Amino acid sequence: MRRARDYIDRHYAEPLELDQVAAAAGYSRFHVVRAFRAAYGETPGRYLTRRRVERAQELLRSSDLTVTDICHRVGFASLGSFSTLFNELVGVTPSAFRRSARKVGPLPIPACHLFMEGGPRPRSMQPSNPAISEKPTRVG
Repeated sequence: MRRARDYIDRHYAEPLELDQVAAAAGYSRFHVVRAFRAAYGETPGRYLTRRRVERAQELLRSSDLTVTDICHRVGFASLGSFSTLFNELVGVTPSAFRRSARKVGPLPIPACHLFMEGGPRPRSMQPSNPAISEKPTRVG
C-alpha cells in the first residue's frame, strides 16, 4: 500500500484514476481500496482529496495566486467542489483561510515566481546531482 500512497503523493496534481493507483501498487482496484483503508484509515480517493487540500493550504499561505489558480494547480477541476471539500476538511473557505494565514504569516511569494518555476518538474528535468545547480555561479 505504500506504493499506492507514494504514487498518489507524486501525482496528486494530475487527474488520477483508481486503476492507475492500483496498477502502481500491483493490486486490483477492489483490493487496493480495501487494503488502503485498512492500512491508512481512509480510501485512496479520500487520501487524494486530503493531500490536495493540504497542498492548497500551503499555497494559500505562501503565494499570491488566486484561489482559482490554486484550485487547478493542486488537481481540482471545479472551483465549487474545491471550495466545498476545502471547507469540509479545514472548517473555513479557502478565502477565509488565506485571510487568517496572512495575519500571522510571512509575505506571500508573488505568482510570477511560481509560474516561472512551473510547479513540480518531471524527473527527466531535475538535475541528477542535487549539489549541481542549474544556473552557473559567478566567480570573481
